[in-house]
Amino acid sequence: MSGSGPQAITPAELFRRRATGEAFEVLDVRERAELALAAFPGAHWIPLGELRQRSSELDPACRWVCLCHHGVRSAQAAAFLAAQGFEHVWNLRGGIDRWSLEVEPGIPRY
Repeated sequence: MSGSGPQAITPAELFRRRATGEAFEVLDVRERAELALAAFPGAHWIPLGELRQRSSELDPACRWVCLCHHGVRSAQAAAFLAAQGFEHVWNLRGGIDRWSLEVEPGIPRY
């Protein structure tokens, strides 16, 4: 996967690539109430509605994987970051719900 714009990555692929030492930062664009239900450990949190104003908090040189509940809002976030010049951006296909199903069943589903 090259950094030519926002792309999708599955939870299993992200898990595998992180396990082999690839560095990815995770951007969680869900709302605060959703984080209380099911947090993604180590993720940076900026709700989608605040991303336009707060994108300067993120390092465009990093590899970013955006996530939300099912992948719709995070796809918007990934497209926005790519349009802002972020070269390595992925959307987590299926969001934290699919991550819980395929990788980390200890994360509650909602």
